[in-house]
Amino acid sequence: MDKKSIIGIGLIFAILVVFSLMNQPSKEEIEATKRKRDSIAQIDAKLALQQQKLQQQQTAEQALINSTDSTFKEKTIQNKVDEFGVFGTAAVGEETFYTLENNLMKITFSNKGGSIYSVELKNYQTHDSLPLMLFDGPKTKFGLNFFAQNRSIQTDQLFFKPTGGKTNVVVSGPEVKKGDEGKIKFNEENPGGKESMVFRLEVAPGKYMEYAYTLKYNSFLVDFDLNMKGMNQIIAGNQSYLNFNWSFDIPRQERISKFGEDRYTNITYKFFDGDVDNLAANKSVEKSLNTQIKWIGFKQLFFSSTIIANGSFPNAQIRQTEIENSDKYLANFYADIALLYQGKKNETIGMQFYFGPNHYQTLKQYHNDLERQVYLGYPVVRQINQFVIIPIFNFLRRFISNFGIIILLLTVLIKSVLFPFTYKSYMSQAKMRALKPEIDELNAKFGKDKAMEKQKATMALYKKAGVNPMGGCLPMLLQFPILIAMFFFFPTSIELRQQSFLWATDLSTYDSILNLPFSIPAYGDHVSLFCLLMTVTTVISTHLSQQSQASTGMPGMKVMMYMMPVMFLFILNNYSAGLSYYYFLANVITIGQTYLIRSFVDDEKIRAQLQVNKKKTVKKSNFQKRLEDLSKQRGIKPPKK
Repeated sequence: MDKKSIIGIGLIFAILVVFSLMNQPSKEEIEATKRKRDSIAQIDAKLALQQQKLQQQQTAEQALINSTDSTFKEKTIQNKVDEFGVFGTAAVGEETFYTLENNLMKITFSNKGGSIYSVELKNYQTHDSLPLMLFDGPKTKFGLNFFAQNRSIQTDQLFFKPTGGKTNVVVSGPEVKKGDEGKIKFNEENPGGKESMVFRLEVAPGKYMEYAYTLKYNSFLVDFDLNMKGMNQIIAGNQSYLNFNWSFDIPRQERISKFGEDRYTNITYKFFDGDVDNLAANKSVEKSLNTQIKWIGFKQLFFSSTIIANGSFPNAQIRQTEIENSDKYLANFYADIALLYQGKKNETIGMQFYFGPNHYQTLKQYHNDLERQVYLGYPVVRQINQFVIIPIFNFLRRFISNFGIIILLLTVLIKSVLFPFTYKSYMSQAKMRALKPEIDELNAKFGKDKAMEKQKATMALYKKAGVNPMGGCLPMLLQFPILIAMFFFFPTSIELRQQSFLWATDLSTYDSILNLPFSIPAYGDHVSLFCLLMTVTTVISTHLSQQSQASTGMPGMKVMMYMMPVMFLFILNNYSAGLSYYYFLANVITIGQTYLIRSFVDDEKIRAQLQVNKKKTVKKSNFQKRLEDLSKQRGIKPPKK
């Protein structure tokens, strides 16, 4: 090792010694560190002692609970027995869920009350692509109310025991093609399985009440049987009825629209051997149904939950409560239904539930007017939808899957059938235009002071020329019911639900090409393109119609005719896009038909023919001849011309 290396090592050693001496803690710092260490040790000791005491306390409490568990349970059961009598032992339990499902729905049951807790329709989704639940949650009320041993018993507070060993039961069957869902005819030709879920409330050996739910494959119906054995010795003998309570909050399934789901959500019901009626939608209302009822439906726009009696329900109390300013729920529906109770040793009360879509053909196959839950308008209009529009629509569906094309073909077919009336209306208007010079002469001759004379002269002119002044109106009146029928058909057609066409993502509700940052009163916060197109074509069609008609001398009427399309712009902006699309197509075809008729109708020839008619002797009608003959027999001379 050379001299330089030794010197370097020495310097490094010296630096380390100096550094250690400079960083050596003072006496005060050493004492402070010692005090801090002692404090931490004391805190750790206290925490350890507290933890030890806590563990001892928990151990003691658990030992106390274990030692008194049987006594505690006995006291709890005794309290429930005091409250519920022989049903007291069933008032203590833990809620457990069970499911029964087929290819169309999944039903969840709770052993608490043996009730239907929720229903999911498998083949549908909400407007925001979530599973479609008809109802769901602890707010669902489902159970019987009756008196037993001088106590009011509510079964939704009691725990039932399932009689089967499975918690999840699936009903199997053959493959079902689209369009055959829930069809009775398909099920008869391709039978599937059937499964049941039974919940029993046993109060004594051989004495029980049970709910039996049976679900078939490819069916929207659930059989619900209330079976009672030996309960005549428990239930008060002076009862003629058991009250069944059913209630739940109606979840929102569709996009918010005052002319959509909100407009069609209400309770509907059918009187036994009577008509179908309903509570007013969008209102909180209650009603007593004091006569026999066949079924009660908790109805939304496209889906319903309906309870159906095998025979009839003696009476019921129904109530709907609107839930305002909610994006999740529409209303709360409640039904208190009387079930006829005969007090027999063994007794069964049978009924059914329908959980499914408001599809007209599906509901109609049950032959109990359930299809009336699909609102198709008032009488006459409803019949047009039932016997004309729906059959044509279903026929086209068999061959075409695109609903935009189906509506187009439906419109073309309807306008083609109505074309003779359209042509007759146009020809009547052409004849009126040809007589306009003579009408103007009569107006100038008689003026405003001789209205009766002018009216007689005008009618005589029409009769002489062979023109019916109402000929242009009657054909239009025949078309009007079809226009109104469409107004009810499209918004309630579940077939259009979530079906897209061009820019419209859902033909069952409005199509929005522009969402506004504000809301226009009576119009909304969006712009519907189909509604705009409908308005523009209506204005054009109205203009052509005004050109075809003779001047009436009523400027206010012309203004009103042009105001109508603007009014419909505000009304239909929130309606079904399918409806606006239909009206738009109808207008386009009407415009085309008008130009087509104009191309081969010569107004001059019509005027010439009317002039020839005026020279002919007007033949008297048989009715007029009979009147004149009767007058002659009575000695009354006909007035001189």
